[in-house]
Amino acid sequence: MTKISYRSTTVDGIKIAYREAGTQGAPKLLLLHGFPTSGHMFRDLIPLLADRYHIIAPDLPGFGQSDDSRVNSFDSIAETIDRFTEIVGFDRYAVYVFDYGAPTGFRLAVKHPERITAIISQNGNAYVDGLSDAWNPVQAYWQDGSVENRNVLKAFLGPETTIWQYTHGVTDTSAVSPDGYSLDNFYLSRPGAEDVQLDLMRDYKSNVALYPDFQNYFRTHKPRFLAVWGKNDPFFLPPGAEAFARDIPDAVIKFFDTGHFALETHADEIAATIRDFLG
Repeated sequence: MTKISYRSTTVDGIKIAYREAGTQGAPKLLLLHGFPTSGHMFRDLIPLLADRYHIIAPDLPGFGQSDDSRVNSFDSIAETIDRFTEIVGFDRYAVYVFDYGAPTGFRLAVKHPERITAIISQNGNAYVDGLSDAWNPVQAYWQDGSVENRNVLKAFLGPETTIWQYTHGVTDTSAVSPDGYSLDNFYLSRPGAEDVQLDLMRDYKSNVALYPDFQNYFRTHKPRFLAVWGKNDPFFLPPGAEAFARDIPDAVIKFFDTGHFALETHADEIAATIRDFLG
């Protein structure tokens, strides 16, 4: 059985919880989760890769068991995770990015291209091509930050919406464990969580504004790149995955017949693809 250690450290006064597995000295792999989950989303993937890689999966600030103090922007999240990688000794690493983890990881890559050995994007977007109409209410809030538009977005935080995110586009919903979305709903129900998440939805426009910078990084540095994409994702469309090949011609792009949380149904297939890709 794979040994997974559950640890925490303090980064500039912010507690960051993380999972760690694998062997010190093995190639490093940083796993960055998305909304509204935590490092728990990698519970099935980690044991499938830990024999070959030294893996760390932090809970982003404002998520999971990490502190939510001073979390109101993706810049602040990236700054904290940047310092976190230095504290845990991740000087050179491959990064797996999903959803909110993508603008976090891409910021790290732009800032420290020499540290990135490869990028794996699971429904982690960097192109306008990938944004679906499901983003319309969020984009309305970017244009007009009224109380009314903010309140509309509270629907994204409801328990039913979380379950929908996990099950939409999945061919067999009985394959989706209720543990994942139940834990996410617990975290979303904590005092203060609603404002943290609404603030981040408002700030997501900063990620879109950085798309040209991310794309310039891809064109300039051409990192080893793998996209493993749930093709039925209601938020990030397949053209968003295909767009990476415009800037990284050697990018490997794989689609899976599932939804947003592809690891819930296709962890074995995605792990095998990663092992082949990273070698």
